[in-house]
Amino acid sequence: MLLPLLPLLAVTADTSAAVWAPSSVRDLHREYNNIFKFGNRNAASHLWSTFLFERAMHMTASTLEMMFSGFCAVSGSPTRPGDYTRYRLTLPVVGGGTASGFMYYCCWPCVCDTQDFIRVDTRNVTLASGESRQYHWAVVGNPCDDPSQLHAPFVQPFYGRGETTLAREAAEVRCDAEGRLIGATLSDHGYPIISMFFDAEVLTGGWTAVDSAGANAAGAHVSAGGAPQPGRVSRTPGGVAYQDEFEYGPMCAQRAAQGYNSGMGEIFRKVAAISPVRLLTTDAKAAELPAPSTAAEPLLATPTAAAGAASVRASAEPAAEREAATFQVDARTATMAATQGTAAGSSF
Repeated sequence: MLLPLLPLLAVTADTSAAVWAPSSVRDLHREYNNIFKFGNRNAASHLWSTFLFERAMHMTASTLEMMFSGFCAVSGSPTRPGDYTRYRLTLPVVGGGTASGFMYYCCWPCVCDTQDFIRVDTRNVTLASGESRQYHWAVVGNPCDDPSQLHAPFVQPFYGRGETTLAREAAEVRCDAEGRLIGATLSDHGYPIISMFFDAEVLTGGWTAVDSAGANAAGAHVSAGGAPQPGRVSRTPGGVAYQDEFEYGPMCAQRAAQGYNSGMGEIFRKVAAISPVRLLTTDAKAAELPAPSTAAEPLLATPTAAAGAASVRASAEPAAEREAATFQVDARTATMAATQGTAAGSSF
């Protein structure tokens, strides 16, 4: 996750990276305690990502892609790829335009937080075959642009216990003395990578997001038309099942009106809002976003550009026991999670 010439945060590759041969996302989940050593996984998916980047040279493309489907970009919860954990979104691309693709979540509120803060950028990965392949990645701004914000008090909407801080709730979001997010692998434009953006299709015809009221903005994908229907599963022409962000527009608006009292609450939002991603575009919707951080450098060697984005296939994963929920959700989230067969905010 950091530095072109492998300085500072670029530690020597450990021997476990050379021998790790995963066959399912549960193999990734078993590495939890090796990945998160200072706290829980809240808002720390950059560490899942770097763990995989450091081992990508020993993996095929399909294995790497499967591993990236094993955790939620927003909460950091372990997930399993499936029809009810796969969501389709259209997000702004840092270099301009938008991209439509899939992400895997622990629960539906992560859709709302993604729309507000996550953007798409590129980076090359060298695979076991020696191929250097370009992928699209979900990125956030560098919270270490202002590390003091990690200690600013705030109130979680559903704890009922008074003030807390990000340093307490997201202890793995740590900064070094140079203003770098410790353990983060950076994208081509210098942003922390928190997940893969699967099957990315880059669109250049303008902004195509879904608005907060659930209305279909120009060019946005709508699974089956009509009114939003949370929990509805749609399919691509190729047969890939997913839930579309369109279905959750009204619920995202309601959640915002209620103070983000479900999913991760304010934790991810507070981390991502410290220094939001700035788009390299003249789009009016990006005009107010702050400049990207220049303090951090990529941990892995800076990739050379590759033409086109690789198509990523989401792999099916055998059923496994549910991970225990570690943060509270409101009754609506719990109901949706039960309907979808996925635990809201599941984690270790």
